[in-house]
Amino acid sequence: MPLDLFRIDERLLHGQVIVGWGMRLGLERYVVVDDALAGSDWEQDIYAAGLPPGATVIFLSEAEIPTRLPELIAAPGAGAVLTRSTSAMRAIADAGLLAGRRVNVGGLHEGEGRRRALRYVSLRSDEAEDLRAIAAAGASVSARDLPTSRRVDLEELLDALA
Repeated sequence: MPLDLFRIDERLLHGQVIVGWGMRLGLERYVVVDDALAGSDWEQDIYAAGLPPGATVIFLSEAEIPTRLPELIAAPGAGAVLTRSTSAMRAIADAGLLAGRRVNVGGLHEGEGRRRALRYVSLRSDEAEDLRAIAAAGASVSARDLPTSRRVDLEELLDALA
């Protein structure tokens, strides 16, 4: 199965993703799209240290999305694409790579300018616009912290901000 989980989560690779999603979906590989991590070997080593045996991770910059991500999405083996921000996931959508796919908002926590929509999702207005643009590009956007949790569709998520 090609890459199937497209997730926005500030923490990227952490227990909830690796155990909660990874084990349930049988994920073998992770693609992290994050400019800061793509340029930092030592930080990549820290993130990779938490992976289960046999799992792999590839770190890409946003500039590499059009050239490298299509082949990684299509490659065999269950996997996930993770971004720290809505803007990075929007860059993937803008490259035409999310049409017909599901995007999961899993962990955007409280911070400056953010309003709480769910216990695990707080958004600024620009982030809400990014999510709308991702949906307009043909992706189904919803929030869910774990695969066993209730799925919250985009409109319900954004209505919770009002």
